[in-house]
Amino acid sequence: MNDKRVLTIQDISCVGQCSLTVALPIISACGLETAILPSAVLSNHTGGFKSWTFRDLTDDMPDIEKKWVEEGIAFDAIYTGYLGSARQIDIVKHIFQTCLKPGGLRIVDPAMADNGKLYTGFDMAFVKEMAKLCESADYILPNITEASLITGIDYRETYDEAYVLEQAKKLAELGPKSVILTGISYEPSTTGVVIYENGKMSYYQHYRLPKGSHGTGDVYASSFTGALMHGKSSYEAAKIAADYTVKCIENTVDDPDHWYGVKFEAVLSELIRALN
Repeated sequence: MNDKRVLTIQDISCVGQCSLTVALPIISACGLETAILPSAVLSNHTGGFKSWTFRDLTDDMPDIEKKWVEEGIAFDAIYTGYLGSARQIDIVKHIFQTCLKPGGLRIVDPAMADNGKLYTGFDMAFVKEMAKLCESADYILPNITEASLITGIDYRETYDEAYVLEQAKKLAELGPKSVILTGISYEPSTTGVVIYENGKMSYYQHYRLPKGSHGTGDVYASSFTGALMHGKSSYEAAKIAADYTVKCIENTVDDPDHWYGVKFEAVLSELIRALN
């Protein structure tokens, strides 16, 4: 029986199958008690919708942390995703110190950019603070855009293994135990995940679907966290998460009306099977 407790800190986009509406069910399905700390509440995510509401919950977060400390509540892992403001990064770093069990894992998905651009509402000051959060992490899961922003290495749409290795080494210098670079593609028909750990780089490659989907980074990071907490190695967890994310996209790609996320729910059994 797995009695581990995971805290995930990221926004609630009420519609859109991303962030906490993905993380909570996926990590729970992995058999892990899942607690949440919302960083913001949005009516829907910001990718593809015409407009949205945004409620910043920065001021609420320290009070929630205070109550957890008073109650002696602690977590076996803390996984962070989309954070609503730069101020939240210091709050999260403090929660790492006060609410993580000895030996607990700190997993950071620096969710702030993709396809060469920052998400709406973020700037380079936020990137600088996110780099500091990565310094505090055990595992970081950036895509190539986020890696470029954090390291200061120029972003490229096409690249080779030497470029990726340079990114991975510079990210590792920040201090995480493992660097997981997602969406690494050396040719049009394939993509994959790079795992850089203990000075060595490995690559898990799989075929590339012709259509991308919103929220797949959150699906990936959530399933990676679930696999890691099941005792899988970084490489095994990266592979399981990649295979599951592909299944989610495959389950969605033929439905043109479902452009805002992936139908991850119907294939959760695939993830559970991979874990067991």
